[in-house]
Amino acid sequence: MRPTIACRPLRPLLPIEGCVLAIALMLASGCAVAKGSTASSIVQPEQHAQPILLADASPQATPPATSSDSSPDEPFDPFAKSDVEGMEEYDPWEPLNTKFFEFNRQLDRWILKPVAKGYNFVVPNVVQVGVSNVFYNSRVTPRLLNNLFQGKFKGAGIEAGRFLINTTIGIGGFFDVAQRFNLTTPEEDTGQTLGFYGVKPGPYLMVPLLGPYTVRDLIGYGGDIVLNPIYWLIIPTMHNIHAIPTVIDVEERAATYAISIGARATEIVNDRSLNLEKFQGVEESTLDLYAAVRNAYLQKRAKAIRE
Repeated sequence: MRPTIACRPLRPLLPIEGCVLAIALMLASGCAVAKGSTASSIVQPEQHAQPILLADASPQATPPATSSDSSPDEPFDPFAKSDVEGMEEYDPWEPLNTKFFEFNRQLDRWILKPVAKGYNFVVPNVVQVGVSNVFYNSRVTPRLLNNLFQGKFKGAGIEAGRFLINTTIGIGGFFDVAQRFNLTTPEEDTGQTLGFYGVKPGPYLMVPLLGPYTVRDLIGYGGDIVLNPIYWLIIPTMHNIHAIPTVIDVEERAATYAISIGARATEIVNDRSLNLEKFQGVEESTLDLYAAVRNAYLQKRAKAIRE
């Protein structure tokens, strides 16, 4: 899926237009989490911790929060009772959340999944994995900073080393060469940092287009966007803040939005394509998909903060 940008003069956007586009872009082009796609909000409510193969980082490849010494390849049990102290499925907005969940699911069924199938038919798997690695590599700054915020200096060093090796030897992050040197570390984000310092998760949320969060993690999602210098240097909506440089002229902001949204769309479709079969298996084998997604997400987040 390659966005095409027409090379023609672009009129400057009015301030109100710029604000609307900025809000849309922030929602559409998050740097984490997480949350690689709309499909992720359906059956993969987590971020991948092993970046070399996104397809290997689905819930089926993530250890459950119920046992700290379980195998890394042991799958999540969406209905397992967690042994994590204080963990509860606090979902006071469940009636609204279920509606948003169904909206995301139908969006995936009728739009994202068919597009991902076509993309998967055209693009070889090795290229899809490389594309996933490039996007993961580009989000190194929030992960590195959150390691530092939590006092995990070894993790921060590994993130820096991974970025240097993969950006150079790995050709811009397309190949995860660093993993061959055993340079791996759990992914850290601002939501985990808040939890590390005792901030409670708050109510569970199902956000349209974005997927599952807690109130704390949704705030953290915004924090990860702020921590990513790509937005400081490229997004021209910040041009009025003189302390923040931009490399794109204000008059070219429309082209910048198109490129950014196109890149985000490519990442979402690529992520969905890598997980077509696994998502299908989860949907077919789960009776209460909403409860399964909620349980798996909360397990994963509790485990990530505990580590």
